[in-house]
Amino acid sequence: MKKDKLKIEKKILRLSFLGSLLFIIAEGVMAWITHSHSLLTDCLFDAADLVMIGPFLVLVPLLYKPVTEKHPYGYSQVESLFLLVKYSVLLALTCNLLVENVKLLMHGGHEVNAGKIAVFEFLVCIGCAAMYLILNHYSKKYESETIKAELYMWKLDVVSSLGVAVAFVVQVLLLHTKLHFLTPYIDPAVAAVMAILLIREPVVVIFQSIKNLVLFAPEEEVLSQIRSIVDKHMKDYPYEVTFLDVIQTGRKIWVEVYIGNQTDVIHISILHQVRDEIKQELKHKYDQVYIEIIPD
Repeated sequence: MKKDKLKIEKKILRLSFLGSLLFIIAEGVMAWITHSHSLLTDCLFDAADLVMIGPFLVLVPLLYKPVTEKHPYGYSQVESLFLLVKYSVLLALTCNLLVENVKLLMHGGHEVNAGKIAVFEFLVCIGCAAMYLILNHYSKKYESETIKAELYMWKLDVVSSLGVAVAFVVQVLLLHTKLHFLTPYIDPAVAAVMAILLIREPVVVIFQSIKNLVLFAPEEEVLSQIRSIVDKHMKDYPYEVTFLDVIQTGRKIWVEVYIGNQTDVIHISILHQVRDEIKQELKHKYDQVYIEIIPD
């Protein structure tokens, strides 16, 4: 089962890597030809993402290694560390691009060939949509946090490419109106808006990755769901849950259920049975789950 998941994940990451490489080359060439800051913003953002995919292809097999005494949490924190580094780079790059384009707006903007950029971005939008559908098809068999991040990037590319294309179609239309004086501002304005929209996701993932690295409890929604499943299975046995300890790091979740009863008699076979029941249900909701039932 783990080998199948590893195979699917590596396949998705390879496809994403190759697709990103092709689009980055195309965007880079077009940005150089047109001197468009919007295309440059998109190109640099995708390039930063691409640089991070390469090393992660090497790291993915580590995430499937079993837990040992030497590595009690396995290598799951490698994923959290990777996502932290990746999105920190993207956040720094996005902030820098935002500042540069705001400066350009304050200095009168600049002219670009809006027609060429609009056609190019429509083609990019179609290509990104096709890539997203392909990756989404494979992800239905298995989806990790890393795969979700890649799907998000492709979905973002679809939306941003379409938005940029529409913006430059508007610029073409403005050239023949009294508002033609606004055209130099459209390219840097679009680039600045893209940067603002791109900031939120890195910030959210950075905070989540930090929580995972320091082994904080997961979100309240996850805790409530796990607590509900544990309570549902424990009610059929003569024990009560005294404390629930949940740790999430990367794609792995550790659940320690502390129990007690009035007679102080604990049956090991019953503990194994209830543990297997809880684990079986949680496996359908979370990728890699470890359950321990501990007498309090």
